[in-house]
Amino acid sequence: MERIQITLIFAQNLFLLKTKLFLITPPFTQLNTPYPATAYIKGFLNTKNIDSVQADLGIEVILKLFSKVGLSNLFKIATIDDAVSDNSKRIFALQDEYIKTIDAVIRFLQGKNPTLGLQICQEDYLPEASRFAQLEELDWAFGTMGTQDKAKHLATLYLEDISDFIVECVDDNFGFSRYAERLGRSANSFDELYEALQEEPTYIDEVLLSILKERIETIQPTLFLISIPFPGNLYSSFRSAQWVKKYHPEIKISAGGGFPNTELRSLSDARVFEFFDYITLDDGELPIEELIANIENPNHNSFKRTFLLDDGKVVYKNNSVKQDYKQSQVGTPDYSDLLLDKYISVIEIVNPMHRMWSDGRWNKLTMAHGCYWGKCTFCDISLDYIKIYEPVAASLLCDRMEEMMEQTGENGFHYVDEAAPPALMRALALEILRRKLSITWWTNIRFEKSFSRDLCLLLKASGCIAVSGGLEVASDRLLKLIDKGVTVEQVAKVTRNFTEAGIMVHSYLMYGYPTQTVQETVDSLEMVRQLFEVGVLQSGFWHQFAMTAHSPVGMYPEKFGVVKETEVIGTFANNDINYTDSTGIDHEKFSFGLKKSLFNFMHGICFDYTLQEWFDFKIPKTKITEDFIFNALQEPEDFKIKPTAKIVWLGGKPFVEEFTKSKKGNSWQMMSLTFHDKKESFTIQTNKAEGEWLTEILQKVSVANAKVYTLQEIKNDFEKQLEDFELFWYSKPVNSLREYGLLVL
Repeated sequence: MERIQITLIFAQNLFLLKTKLFLITPPFTQLNTPYPATAYIKGFLNTKNIDSVQADLGIEVILKLFSKVGLSNLFKIATIDDAVSDNSKRIFALQDEYIKTIDAVIRFLQGKNPTLGLQICQEDYLPEASRFAQLEELDWAFGTMGTQDKAKHLATLYLEDISDFIVECVDDNFGFSRYAERLGRSANSFDELYEALQEEPTYIDEVLLSILKERIETIQPTLFLISIPFPGNLYSSFRSAQWVKKYHPEIKISAGGGFPNTELRSLSDARVFEFFDYITLDDGELPIEELIANIENPNHNSFKRTFLLDDGKVVYKNNSVKQDYKQSQVGTPDYSDLLLDKYISVIEIVNPMHRMWSDGRWNKLTMAHGCYWGKCTFCDISLDYIKIYEPVAASLLCDRMEEMMEQTGENGFHYVDEAAPPALMRALALEILRRKLSITWWTNIRFEKSFSRDLCLLLKASGCIAVSGGLEVASDRLLKLIDKGVTVEQVAKVTRNFTEAGIMVHSYLMYGYPTQTVQETVDSLEMVRQLFEVGVLQSGFWHQFAMTAHSPVGMYPEKFGVVKETEVIGTFANNDINYTDSTGIDHEKFSFGLKKSLFNFMHGICFDYTLQEWFDFKIPKTKITEDFIFNALQEPEDFKIKPTAKIVWLGGKPFVEEFTKSKKGNSWQMMSLTFHDKKESFTIQTNKAEGEWLTEILQKVSVANAKVYTLQEIKNDFEKQLEDFELFWYSKPVNSLREYGLLVL
């Protein structure tokens, strides 16, 4: 028996020693921060003591391209002929200036060379091409911003000029946040991508493959994992897999991520497996663990949500009896191996929320797996990443945040939830404040009525700086059809609460939803105009509705007045569905006017324009009254407080003074309580008995304490010593405290 145990232990250790994984995000996603998928998987692998190395090949390719050596090589192989635009000829003529300045600019955008910002802003340092044509608007856009922001924007325009040159003269597939994206969009057939992969590698490919070669030879993995989050990563993921298959056929290759999860669920083209051994779907932890077991033991034959080639045919295997790991078991995302100090922060456009996506480095975490609402009819609610809802405890989230801050040196967090649940956001904020953590964070939400004034103040106090949420169509009829669970009026009130708390609000806006009329599009724009005019929205983005295969609209189109153009299921990607809307409206023609008007509204101008002025074709007049949003915000709040409401004090201990108050021969013992918050000091006065009770109860309900008291518990405590709690609760001293951080949640 002892000998068997020793053999098993040796076998387990051998398993751990033999298995080595290399995880990559292929070009390109973001310039400013790593896409988190590989960090999530590496964190899980750590819990299993499985050796792994990760890399973001996107940023590594960018840094190699945008360097003195990279640009020198680029200009040497560029195609310059009579067909090339004057803009590219200008850039080519100025190549020495670009080569001279590129390293300094990249260091500046990495935050390592801040003094260069002063020189950039003098506007005679950087070579300029067509992207700088918009400079007339720069003072308007950056008038209230500092030198560093203006310099970042100018440096971004400089990089975009070089990008334009690359697209025209070197590789028309290039883009900073995507590569050969057209090959991945609605690729029902693998033919076009397959043909592209048979061609000689492009210059960008060669840069990528040179980095990959060095990494593979150094790491010598047994399993190569490629995360494919978006269509813009698809081509480079196949090109990477192709190289490894050719030169290191002993390495097994697997792909997973957002693109396979949504697009490749009906994969049947066997040619895909000339590049990959496996394609896994949905949560990656257990499928990867099973792949490792299969690689180490060919007789294991247990797979979790995995496509592979069997006897020349694509098969989907999901025969593992193991259950997926709970969110509490997957470990803390691990950002080691990634070049965290080499990401570059850019400011492409003045949209404040889009700036947060491209400027600064964010640690990424998830409060809850899936969506707690899970009903929106345009969303992929049939897929596990939406429909399986599982929140993470606030204490565990804070543990992970502290661990990640220690590792990365960064205290900014982007919670990448589908929609963060209000109750969990409240618990997280309380835990952050209890632990006295200095955190900056933002997330995606639904505009729930749960986001009261006081909850928004709590979130702000914990470090929340921004939220993004879907208003979508800004029409109550369509919001009901979408099953959004909100009204425009409710959205206005919630965005007001966030804005007044000092939290920026970005709204996702949609046009072209099935059965949407021209009148509803116009009225939607009017609602958006008013939301910006009254100041409760600071940022937004319009996108045209797209029908996806896994949404209720895609699965039951007849319920939404649309008809699929074909029922044929492609052999490769299947997600975006072409359809015919019963209205027959060309929604695309509204795109420019909607986006142009929004751009101006975000700058606080042009609210007096008629809606017709944004379009070059006739539109109907809006049916929305010009003060609809303003009037909605004038409605008084419901002052009724539930006995179960939680009471939290954000402030500190008061400085207490006793004094005697006299009037007409009578005297009272009084108390003066002076509080100091970060901005100002304030004083309240009460009688001595109430003051003593108040001083004691504020310590009990302080955010620093683990126990949270309800209003009923506070009332019971008050009435042990004093009378008429309601009269005291709505008195002037308590109202003052409510203004300065006594919250009802």
